[in-house]
Order: sequence, then structure tokens, then C-alpha cells
Amino acid sequence: MKPPLWHGVFPAATTHFRDDESIDIAATLRHVEIMIQSGIHGLIMLDTVGENMSQTVDEKVGVLKAAVEAVRGRIPVLSGIAECTTREACRFAALAAKAGADGLMVLPAMVYKSDPRETILHFRAVAGATDLPIMVYNNPPAYSVDITPAMFAELADQPTLAAIKESSENPRRITDIVNACGSRYILFGGVDDLILECFALGAVGWVSGLVNAFPRENRLLWDLLVTGDWNRAREVYRWYTPLLHLDVHVKLVQYIKLAMAETGMGSEKTRAPRLPLTGEERGRVLSIVRQGIATRPS
Repeated sequence: MKPPLWHGVFPAATTHFRDDESIDIAATLRHVEIMIQSGIHGLIMLDTVGENMSQTVDEKVGVLKAAVEAVRGRIPVLSGIAECTTREACRFAALAAKAGADGLMVLPAMVYKSDPRETILHFRAVAGATDLPIMVYNNPPAYSVDITPAMFAELADQPTLAAIKESSENPRRITDIVNACGSRYILFGGVDDLILECFALGAVGWVSGLVNAFPRENRLLWDLLVTGDWNRAREVYRWYTPLLHLDVHVKLVQYIKLAMAETGMGSEKTRAPRLPLTGEERGRVLSIVRQGIATRPS
């Protein structure tokens, strides 16, 4: 398989909901278009931020099909795969391919915490269920399953496993993966407030959450990194970091959607059990977001 040319900023895109919790496809696509016009390089639908596990299979296929049709091939569209069993992950991989996805971002099986042998079998099975290129999502803080550099080396013979979204909150992993696997995988940083560090160590892409609320500023930071303007990049990163910290909280979806509401990018509506922020927590997040808006770089 020819490896994909994935690089740059790939939003973990939100799914927009109406007040009755039904999916608002039109609002979701309006937001996608804003991000495309702001210069994103790719798109991931149905990620954690996209509330994958809060949707039925039919709903997810509908969101993905609509996104693929709206993007019209301008950038690659990936679909998150977050199912409770390997069998269902394989099934959805086939459905995503049929819906027109350009690739997949595959999570470990949800709920059950697999051991290394089980984890490797899971990713091999999903990779074998489709010809689409796959980004492996490693996020042990959130999902309690760690795909180590040694495991990535073991999986390197699986040709459809093309990229890694490294979200272990340990930038050392970028170097460890390169030392273990060479240039075998395309490396993406997956923790917003570690992207400068991950880029410096060799990541060529960024799966971002806060890009949903700040797409232009997000692209600005990425361009500064790519062009090597480190002084200006550090300046923008220091402005952005209080906002990027919102990406690493258990309520990251609510935090990001509240930021989107404040920046005019959409509604803060989520599906229960996720509920709107209240009280001190809401005030604290709003203060961070409003300070960011007031001081945003030109």
C-alpha cells in the first residue's frame, strides 16, 4: 500500500447537536467548512471530541457520509473507530470505507482494558478488515491501554497501519518510537498542550481539539513551527497554552464546545451523560476562553 501523505493540522471535529440532542448535520458541516477555509490539512470525524461513543452506528455513518460529501476531496477525511469489541470495530471500518472515508483513526476496544497481546490482535484485525490507511490512536491516560514503542515495532509488518496519534502525554515517546521503528510511521502529536515539544522531536502532524474554536490561530502556530520561526512560535504557544490545557481534562468535549460557543463556531450542546458546565467550573473555563479571545494574536 502506498503510504498516505498525511501531515499538518487534523481537527478532531465536534459533532453538533440540537437542543433535543438530535444531530445537526447542517451545523456540523458549516463548522467543517469554516475550518477548511482556515487552512486545516485533514479532518477526523467521530473522534472522542466528536462524541463517537454517544452515537448509534447509523448516526455515525450519516455524519461521516455527509462530511465526505461536503469536503469533496479537498482534504483527507478520516473516521474514528471506537467500538467495544474487535468484531464491531472491524464492521464499522468496512462501513466507513463504504461511506467514502479516506482513512481511519482506530482506538483500542472501549471499556475492556486489553493486555498487549489482545491490543495487538485488535489492531491487526481492524487493519485486515479494510484497505484504508489507519492512524493508531494511543491515549493511555484516557483509555488505560498503552501501545508501547515495542508494540508498534511488532505491528510494523501490517501495511495499512500508516500513522500514530501519540497522546500518552509523554513527548519522549516520539523519540522512542523513531528509535524503535525508524521512519515506518507518520507521527502526529495528539495532546494539544504538548504540540511544540512533539513537533520539535519529529511529529509532522497535529490532531487538535482546540482548533474547533480557534482554527486560524491554530494554523498560525503550525505554520510558525513548520517555517522554523521559533521565537514567534513560542510567543503564540504561550498565548494559546491556557486554552490548550482544556484539551487534557475529562470534560474536554464540554470545554471545547463552550469555547466554540464563545468564538461563534457552534453550540455547546452535548449528549448526556455529558451536561453543560455550571457554577465555578463554567466561570473558570469562560474566563480562560474570554482572556484568550481578548488577547488573540493577529
